[in-house]
Amino acid sequence: MPYTKEERKEYMIEYRIKNKEKLKKQTNEYYIKNQEFYKKYRQSDKSKKSNRISKWKEQGILCFNFDLLYDIVLSTTNCEFCQVELTTGRYNTSTTKMLDHDHSIKDKFNVRGVLCNSCNIKDVLK
Repeated sequence: MPYTKEERKEYMIEYRIKNKEKLKKQTNEYYIKNQEFYKKYRQSDKSKKSNRISKWKEQGILCFNFDLLYDIVLSTTNCEFCQVELTTGRYNTSTTKMLDHDHSIKDKFNVRGVLCNSCNIKDVLK
């Protein structure tokens, strides 16, 4: 190896000073390229499914087949208790679709059903 560790470090510092603009341009191009890729990915169905399943796992939902559960939740159109038509969205309105689960069950399937936010808050399937 032609350089010692200290010599290599000094060389890299000098290189970065001399080529500051070139490195900055390369870095910006890299981040712009990756931002476009991730923006497209976040809008894809695969990303939405992955994010939803990850959130369920964080919330303590247990299931043997999360892919099947995701398909069931996606296809459910009415609350399983009050039969109101469900909506999807980021904000918890009274008709927002929710996945109800039992917090006391820690070792097996704990999903009780797909409910509207109102029924989920009232814990009607308890």
